[in-house]
Amino acid sequence: MIYEGQNLTVGLLDNGIAELVFDAAGSVNKFDRQTIDELDKATQAIASDPDVKGVVVRSVKSAFIVGADITEFTAMFEQPEEEILEWVARTSQVFDRFEDLAVPTIAAINGFALGGGCEMALACDLRVADTTAAIGLPEVKLGLMPGFGGTVRLPRLIGSDNALEWMTTGKDRKGQQALDEGAIDALVAPEKLVDAALSMVNDAIAGRLDWLARRTTKKAPLKLNSNEAMMSFSTAQAFVAAKAGKHYPAPHMMVETVKNAAGLDRDGALALENQGFVKLAKTDAAKAQVGIFLADQLVKGKGKKLSKSATKTVTTNAVLGAGIMGGGISYQSAVKGLPVIMKDINQKALDLGLSEAAKILNKGMQLGKVDADKMASTLNSITPTLEYSAIKDVDMVIEAVVENPKVKSSVLKETEQHVGNETILCSNTSTISINQLAESLERPELFCGMHFFNPVHRMPLVEIIRGEKTSDDTIATVVATTLKMGKTPIVVNDCPGFLVNRVLFPYFAGFSKLVLDGADFTAVDKVMEKQFGWPMGPAYLLDVVGMDTADHAASVMADGIPERMQKIANDPVTLLFKNDRLGKKNGKGFYNFSKDKRGKPTKDAAEEAYALIKPQQSDEQTFTSEEIIARLMIPMANEAIRCLEEGIVASAEEADMALIYGLGFPPFRGGIFRYIETMGLANFVELADKYAHLGPIYQITDGVRKMAADGKSYFA
Repeated sequence: MIYEGQNLTVGLLDNGIAELVFDAAGSVNKFDRQTIDELDKATQAIASDPDVKGVVVRSVKSAFIVGADITEFTAMFEQPEEEILEWVARTSQVFDRFEDLAVPTIAAINGFALGGGCEMALACDLRVADTTAAIGLPEVKLGLMPGFGGTVRLPRLIGSDNALEWMTTGKDRKGQQALDEGAIDALVAPEKLVDAALSMVNDAIAGRLDWLARRTTKKAPLKLNSNEAMMSFSTAQAFVAAKAGKHYPAPHMMVETVKNAAGLDRDGALALENQGFVKLAKTDAAKAQVGIFLADQLVKGKGKKLSKSATKTVTTNAVLGAGIMGGGISYQSAVKGLPVIMKDINQKALDLGLSEAAKILNKGMQLGKVDADKMASTLNSITPTLEYSAIKDVDMVIEAVVENPKVKSSVLKETEQHVGNETILCSNTSTISINQLAESLERPELFCGMHFFNPVHRMPLVEIIRGEKTSDDTIATVVATTLKMGKTPIVVNDCPGFLVNRVLFPYFAGFSKLVLDGADFTAVDKVMEKQFGWPMGPAYLLDVVGMDTADHAASVMADGIPERMQKIANDPVTLLFKNDRLGKKNGKGFYNFSKDKRGKPTKDAAEEAYALIKPQQSDEQTFTSEEIIARLMIPMANEAIRCLEEGIVASAEEADMALIYGLGFPPFRGGIFRYIETMGLANFVELADKYAHLGPIYQITDGVRKMAADGKSYFA
């Protein structure tokens, strides 16, 4: 044994080939401080051993190396820039020293080689991967750029155009694509990987592969003349500007770094990469996106842990109420291999539900994501029925009928009489109290909320709502089933609107008040989309939700939380609803929706909406972007804080992920609590106090005021 550490070892084979083997104590290999230190020591041990003729780098786990240990980033990025720069420069030099070994080095890649794992492979002279491999540099998803030489070695290996597309999108490459683009040198079956790597290193040792020429290319300036460089980087800049916009600095920094380093050798280019990494590490976007990653890990970990505690396994679902929502839920169950019976009292509704599933599948076929076999198996897994007798043996029922407490209670009560005594009942309600619905049931312990978001096949979140009498095993089983359906479950406690809609309606109320105070709804949408970063501004979102749905839900929220959410007099939403301007569903709301001559959808601010709203408005006035953002986001933030303080949601991380997955909260802001923390709790309190005169939704809790005074954090 040449070297033995906790996470990697180096052994010497009889023919002089050293095997550098990654085998961390956990389930995956990753580059934490310990592993990087061990890699440096292993490199020194290899360099000082005269018997070593070549090196094979491999993993004994199902993945090569999944990247850096992101849990170390949060504390590290709080350090001064000089200290972060010193760390990243020192770390990247570890990879340099490995690259500079006097013998050929081969990476044998299996499974994921991402981030630092990809950079380890790039530091080798040659790369062979098996057919399970997925190789990439996803740092952009964390608001960062590669820091261990990725921006230097990859462009010199596969060309700047390909490399920038890899890095600015963060998408990994399967083995064949990586081979086609030149990132790896061979692709083999998994069982042949080690033999192929050993054969390759022997060829390099024997001079049959010119490994030194490959290494020289990686360490030299990019081979681009001035015209090629201008075309390459201007194209990349335009692509990034169009795709990422101004809120995500990482892809812009990558293009600038590769561009400025094009004429430099490895050491000069790495110095620029180090500097760019540090600048990004200090941005709010990186802090937010790293926070999202860690919050997502927390949410997924809780879901898996809960699902393992379930004592039941759901093998057949039923969905009550076909239509668009029921069809979407049925599709989601069937496409993930969980057969579903779709029941309604109306054949036309069943036909609509089936056509909804078929429409989603057809779109998938057009995009090349679904083949004919998948479409057939999915549709064959949905059984439409008009009879209760068809669902008597199912394990779980998801009720998705009209959002009316009397109708839902009646349907749930009737359903309970037609299913087994162990069958779990769920209600896909967006606002109605689970405790209220449970009152009609004989077995409330087997009942909970299961709130899907529309469109079901696209939205990752499912809110699992625990009622007062819901059993732990019911929650665990529903969480397990949600995971099986390919969705992310977040468990919340019962209250009007639960978590997502409870924080959404104060935001809508803030919008309505702002419009009544004289704001132009199109100006508000523009600020909230272009500057704050929402995918849709509030007026457009209300049009998509539907004015009838929004007005009804607002009434439910007003009944449930009258002290803060009483309906607003002359609310523009209600005005539009009463005038049959329902939004996108009937082509007229705040905006008019139609199609141009080419059949492309259009959206135009509706003069009719202005005419309805104007008599109720104060004098028209212009609000600054800061005022618009504050008047909409303070109510949302306040309600999120209340949900956390009341125990509706268990953690700030889960609240953040719920809003990102359920509402499309701007990822570069990291979620509602990360947004508050980035602003600073003391600054948030000061800002909210400035608007407190506007009403209860602007008035903060004593809890957040005390946290601000004590200098505490929601992520401590």
